[in-house]
Amino acid sequence: MWGVAGAYLLLGCIRGFTLVPATYLVLAGMLVLPPVPLYALTIAGIVASSAAVYYFAEAMRFDEFFERRYARRVSQLRGLLRRHELPIVILWSFFPLAPTDLVCYVCGALKVDLKKCLLGVVIGEGAICAIYIFMGTQLASVWRH
Repeated sequence: MWGVAGAYLLLGCIRGFTLVPATYLVLAGMLVLPPVPLYALTIAGIVASSAAVYYFAEAMRFDEFFERRYARRVSQLRGLLRRHELPIVILWSFFPLAPTDLVCYVCGALKVDLKKCLLGVVIGEGAICAIYIFMGTQLASVWRH
């Protein structure tokens, strides 16, 4: 169990460098970890990877990737973040089809306070991951019976 938990946490921490959505890791984790440790490890990994994207986006050339792939979204996000930092980070992080790494990159580029950025990510991603993990576990339990 400790090995699986350690591997999951490591993958969660480096996930931001690969730009793979946390959802895939959560779904895989649901197969091998109990819900509460899975949730705690998921949030820890999301915080670590979000902070890494915030700090290292330009060094890793995420700026080029995001500006090329999501040019319109980056522009919209910059405008929104200038006016409503925390609510936008929370909503963006909660919405399953929006890449959370993108909002972390833009927050870093705009020099949004890291604590505010991470708080928004934890609230938004924390809520959606709780839904995935705890409701998914309940649904799987009902399905088996």
